[in-house]
Amino acid sequence: QVQLVESGGGLVQAGGSLRLSCAFSGMFFNSNGMGWYRQVPGKQRELVATITSSGGTNYVDSVKGRFTISRDNAKNTVYLQMNSLKPEDTAVYYCNTPLPRFDWGQGTQVTVSS
Repeated sequence: QVQLVESGGGLVQAGGSLRLSCAFSGMFFNSNGMGWYRQVPGKQRELVATITSSGGTNYVDSVKGRFTISRDNAKNTVYLQMNSLKPEDTAVYYCNTPLPRFDWGQGTQVTVSS
């Protein structure tokens, strides 16, 4: 049973930075592509960044150049470095595979003040 545990969120001023972490407990982390999603109340969950098992990355246009996804296979962890944060980045952030295969974690709240 895979468990996903997100952490690292918080309150930050516009222009600031945060680094999110997602701990993947279970087997076969190395063979899974991973993604970071975000959700605001009343809207669908949005996939904002993905990383393949070999390290290839992709981003939605709204975060391109500001967010960086990475992974540490030795630690079964995927990261999201978020720079130049904007108020519109405020959301609960989750990780999962790009076509979500696992139960969702609790997420981590990111709040960006203007």
